[in-house]
Amino acid sequence: MTHNSLIDRYKRYLLLEKNLSKNTINAYLTDLQKFNAFVEARQLTYQNITYNHLEEFVAELHDLNIVPRSVARIISGVKSFFRFLVLNEYISDDPAELLEIPKIGLKLPVVLSLEEIDAILGAIDVSTAEGTRNYAIIETLYSCGLRISELTHLKFSDLFFDEGFIRIEGKGSKQRLVPISDIAIQKINDYLLYRKQKKVKKGNEDIVFLSSRGSAISRITVYYYIQQYADAVNLKKKISPHVFRHSFATHLLERGANIRVIQEMLGHEKITTTEIYTHIDRNFLRQEIIEHHPRNKKWDDPTPTQR
Repeated sequence: MTHNSLIDRYKRYLLLEKNLSKNTINAYLTDLQKFNAFVEARQLTYQNITYNHLEEFVAELHDLNIVPRSVARIISGVKSFFRFLVLNEYISDDPAELLEIPKIGLKLPVVLSLEEIDAILGAIDVSTAEGTRNYAIIETLYSCGLRISELTHLKFSDLFFDEGFIRIEGKGSKQRLVPISDIAIQKINDYLLYRKQKKVKKGNEDIVFLSSRGSAISRITVYYYIQQYADAVNLKKKISPHVFRHSFATHLLERGANIRVIQEMLGHEKITTTEIYTHIDRNFLRQEIIEHHPRNKKWDDPTPTQR
């Protein structure tokens, strides 16, 4: 069986058995192409690859100055591919079993303060249909902690405003109910007054957020507007739609929300993914210490007893 045939079968395995999203599958296959190029350049087959070959491949990745985080992701994909080959008896032994994924330093996510979020929202001209839509989009991203793909696919049939929830289809087509704030509900309803007047392209009738052409708004368009508003308020942080999700989780944790509840709301399969948000802003931490530490406590009696 050719390498391309095996990769096609691996793709079906990821889709049908692992139930991964198309974006995740494409990322796996893109990384696997690098390994496949290495294999073919040395006229190897998957059946005769050894651990030493894999070490040579990893060394090549480093020689190409690929960043450690990307190297770790590529190795993870290669290990997944060889597990698939063993599972389906294309090979008998897994040469990647002992291949180590390099440890990478913890990269804390960019987080916006409430003041920065309010400043971005304040830069939006809500007297226009476009501005009203964009305000609703950013408010929903932040208030519900959504991924951008979850927002762009949000449907009217997923809105349960009377109950205060929206239904989200996340990674792997897993559904979850997420509470939505009264402010986000109000901003979506404001936008819907304009949306009713828009000509909608066939097949997009149930989509909440539409582009100017009447189809589902794209993630690129959302990114463009967010960057535009950030520039308008001279925000120096590197910003994207995902930053509002990071900010949502961090703000909840800072205010004492249970990490398991946040895990459910974000749709994380593993608690370790959510734990990255347990970092606390230094200013917030210092404020908490100053306020609650007994050595810094402001007593009612301004004149302590003399020793």
